[in-house]
Amino acid sequence: MRGVQVAAVAGRGVRRRYALAPALSLLLFFCAFWTAAPAGAAEGTTQAAHLADRLRDNPVYVTDQLPREVPRSTAPDFARAAERTGVPTYVLVLPGQSADDGEALLGAVHDRLGRNGLYVLVDYLEVTDAVAFGVKAPAEDALTVASYELPYDAGPLRSFERFAEVVAQGSEKAASWAEAARERYSDSGAGEDPEARFIGPTDRENQAFLTGIALTGVPLLILLLASFVRRWRRRLPSSRGNPSSGNPSRLPRGALPGIALVTAVAIALGASLTFDQTTSSAAQAPTAADLSARVDRVVKGLKQDPVYTDPESQQVLDAGQRARLRDRISEFGRSEGGGPVFVSVVPLMTEDESAGNADVFASAVHTGLGRDGVYVVADPLDGDINAVSYSVPRVPNRSLFDLPDSVQYDDSEARDHQLGDRLGQFMTFVEKAPRTNEPDYPATDRAPEPVDDHVLAQLFSGDFWPGLIVGAFAALVVFAFLAGVLAIVGTVLRRRNPAPLPSGALPFEAPTDPSLTYLRRTARSELRALQREFTDNPEQAAHIRAWDCFDGAMLLVDGDVDSLADDAVEPASLVAVIVLSRAGRAALSTEADSDDSNSNSNSNPYNLCCGLNPLHGPAVSRHHVRISAEGRRRSLLPVCQMCRETAIVEPGTVHTLRMTLPGTGPGRGDRVPYEEVTGPLPAVRDGIPQLINQIRESTSVR
Repeated sequence: MRGVQVAAVAGRGVRRRYALAPALSLLLFFCAFWTAAPAGAAEGTTQAAHLADRLRDNPVYVTDQLPREVPRSTAPDFARAAERTGVPTYVLVLPGQSADDGEALLGAVHDRLGRNGLYVLVDYLEVTDAVAFGVKAPAEDALTVASYELPYDAGPLRSFERFAEVVAQGSEKAASWAEAARERYSDSGAGEDPEARFIGPTDRENQAFLTGIALTGVPLLILLLASFVRRWRRRLPSSRGNPSSGNPSRLPRGALPGIALVTAVAIALGASLTFDQTTSSAAQAPTAADLSARVDRVVKGLKQDPVYTDPESQQVLDAGQRARLRDRISEFGRSEGGGPVFVSVVPLMTEDESAGNADVFASAVHTGLGRDGVYVVADPLDGDINAVSYSVPRVPNRSLFDLPDSVQYDDSEARDHQLGDRLGQFMTFVEKAPRTNEPDYPATDRAPEPVDDHVLAQLFSGDFWPGLIVGAFAALVVFAFLAGVLAIVGTVLRRRNPAPLPSGALPFEAPTDPSLTYLRRTARSELRALQREFTDNPEQAAHIRAWDCFDGAMLLVDGDVDSLADDAVEPASLVAVIVLSRAGRAALSTEADSDDSNSNSNSNPYNLCCGLNPLHGPAVSRHHVRISAEGRRRSLLPVCQMCRETAIVEPGTVHTLRMTLPGTGPGRGDRVPYEEVTGPLPAVRDGIPQLINQIRESTSVR
């Protein structure tokens, strides 16, 4: 009986052992699986499952792969915007996905998460995709508004804020808002582009260059033009003011340089206020934790498995490819001259911590891992493979320079870039690499500081300095052009209304046989000059003489200066107008002191004109001169300095200086000596007062 009991007990023990055997076998299997493949759990996790796990912990997930544009520290800002939508909102900020994968990824994440709500995908620029699952939200209209209304550089946070703002308005208002945005900004509408919020480095260089040009060009042009225009105006027919009254428009000494200096200061200050941009992007400055987050994640993964694939990206290596790659890495590590190989399958972008530089990323991972070896960076986005060797004899860095292009780059259209096969080819390359006993340790590369990515250079730097030189040159060019234009304008004005000749030039410039056109033009300019300079001041003898001359000249033209342009005024009257105008201006140019104010008018030096040619100006003495080539008869006439010298040196030629006037008949006939014409003009030989009296008598005026 006891034997039966013992047998029964033994049988129960056997049955228990057999009953525990499957459970024990299953436990041993999991232990063996965990030991053989420590990354096996990660290998079975898809991109959608990984992201769903992140959203399960927090409805807003900001990747650690875009710290230069969208730091992880901005997640609370996205969360606050998401709360304003009014519906459960799940936000994924990830590197750019292909156009076909955005909505598919959101759908897969929703299926894994199992929660209804508005799922939104954001890249480093803007909101790219949005799908509503089980909730009523105008996702498409909100996408349209955020895409059309915001400039391309608004930034992802601003784009999501506008997206959330539209969603919060409800379906009806969102649809109206989207339609208005399409009408204004689409190609079928007005076609306008929203104004950019920021400028780039090239724009800042252009601003600096323009500021430099203006800072030297404008003040220099002011200095050059002001001086030139002052001289130019003096040469105009209307520029001669009354000498006794001075020039009230003249600037004080030193005023012009002061104006140029004030202009330069105003330009510098105005440029600083106008070009006040300091950044070229809406990106916020990342923290140290933002910049190191992805490297820390990769380092942690490589400590468990020499092949790390980014769980946030599409998986381009299947389980079999990863297993074969591990085996070859292990075999290479055991080979002579070999060493560890660490493969990181992660995307490289200018927005990440390395600024898209594979060597910088490999250096950061090597520092974090603290182990020498061959560090391979494979980009699942564009398929590039880069490697850096840290003290591995079989793989000097110079040999990696000879890595075949077919291995390093992918030009196929395969979505996985055939990374599995090409990584296998890379291992074959390093296995056959020539061995060297020299340690090979590459120089440590550094990524640019994030603040340097978006901070604009100072306005007064860079192209500002060349702009100063160009500005000075441009001022000279503009000055030369304007000076040429003003010279042409001045010439035209002087021809239409020539300036009266100075007294010293009269004997040399006055023609002996003046044309009617010359007499009209000169009479008009001389009389207008006297009219401008004349001011009635009866207390001074000079002004009394000037008034008499002006009055006599106006009597000859019936009080209308413009009549000098017509044929109504005879040549002799034109000569009389010229003589009286010059005599009047000469009187005004002589300052009369208290002793001279009561003197006789005959003491005036311009009482007598040159008897041979009144247009020669005042006479200096009387002299016997021959007025005709026929005979030897001489006449005692007042003569100017030039005529007197001619009468002394060449008396036989002095008659050639005698002025003749055009005839007055219908055909104008032969020229007539001026003293033989009818009218008041011949009286000029006896002096200016006699000429004035003759004019008044001829017009019945006393």
